Amino acid sequence: MINYLKIIFIFFYINSAWADQGISDNEILVGMHTDLSGPASMIGKQSVDGANMRFDEFNQMGGAHGRMIKLIVEDHQYTVPRAVQASNKLLRKDKVAFMLGSLGTPMNNAVMTDQLSMNVPNLFPLTAARSMFDPFHELKFTSGSTYYDQIRTGIKYLVDQNGRNKVCVLYEDTDYGQEILDAAIDQLDEMNMSLIEKASAKPTDTDFSSQIKKLQIAGCDLIAMGTQIRSTIIPYIKAKEINWSNVDFVATSASYFSVVAEQPNGIMNGLYCLNGIVVPYYENASDLEKEWWDRFRDIYDYEPNSGAIYGYIYADIFIEAIKRAGKDLNVESFVNAMESLNNYEDPLKLGSVTFNANQRQGSNISYFFKVQDGRFEVISGPINY
Repeated sequence: MINYLKIIFIFFYINSAWADQGISDNEILVGMHTDLSGPASMIGKQSVDGANMRFDEFNQMGGAHGRMIKLIVEDHQYTVPRAVQASNKLLRKDKVAFMLGSLGTPMNNAVMTDQLSMNVPNLFPLTAARSMFDPFHELKFTSGSTYYDQIRTGIKYLVDQNGRNKVCVLYEDTDYGQEILDAAIDQLDEMNMSLIEKASAKPTDTDFSSQIKKLQIAGCDLIAMGTQIRSTIIPYIKAKEINWSNVDFVATSASYFSVVAEQPNGIMNGLYCLNGIVVPYYENASDLEKEWWDRFRDIYDYEPNSGAIYGYIYADIFIEAIKRAGKDLNVESFVNAMESLNNYEDPLKLGSVTFNANQRQGSNISYFFKVQDGRFEVISGPINY
């Protein structure tokens, strides 16, 4: 009996320690595992800088109730094994209280169960996978529309508006790619259509010649892309190089980054894409957006992309919840504070989020873009799901 009592005591002691880890009287530890040196590093690095910019502003203003925020970042190079190692370090060595802005569907999925078991919320991961909020868990919060909804919208629009009828999928062989494949099949079923062909690749692949040839031979006239940045750019250029013109490509928010649209000589013109917000270009930005842009450039000495904007916005939402949680900050009070956010507008006025006891997806709208003259131009939206 005594041994059982000891076991029970140790169990509750450990869980109590997990619940309070990373929150002291003067500091809040936030972790992020992201890509700083792999195929998605142009997103990961900028999201870190954007988050740190907002956290520095918060700390310089004195924090909240004497607490400053410290962001601890680990590089997973967009690989699952490194993400598991990075998460384990952040959770058990650094003892972070929250995860924020961690990048990648397979990476987040791989560490989620362990992380949540330690009572560490997963906040605004840089992935639009449904698994970031479904199935429901009180510690999972995401911000925008899902890849699943985006690709279904893109297929429907291009079938209806462009008369496409031979739909195919090009996707990374990951959890993310599988979500795109599932979305395409479900949308086609709803439209009484069949998937013509599919082709997969690894996230690290740099040659898509065989995949593009396979899809061309199948006669595809619409290709739904479960790809991100490099794996979007390379096959799209390959299709142009072989003069495959009678085909549309539609991608998700995983490809909505300026580096995609701005490839030399307008080579990406014609690519369709969906995203939850419209990221401004400097010359047509509002005064508020330009002021933020200038400050970011002054601090980091380079031009921000959408990754920096996401990092800044997500850090701001986190800060707002920290403030609302009050002096007695813990995971429970933080979750309650998050659930009080109703149409909370981000500081750049690009969008808003709403959470409550039953809702962990802050927004569910998208805009539909087409690359024209090297830029993402809105052709439809906002689309409400």
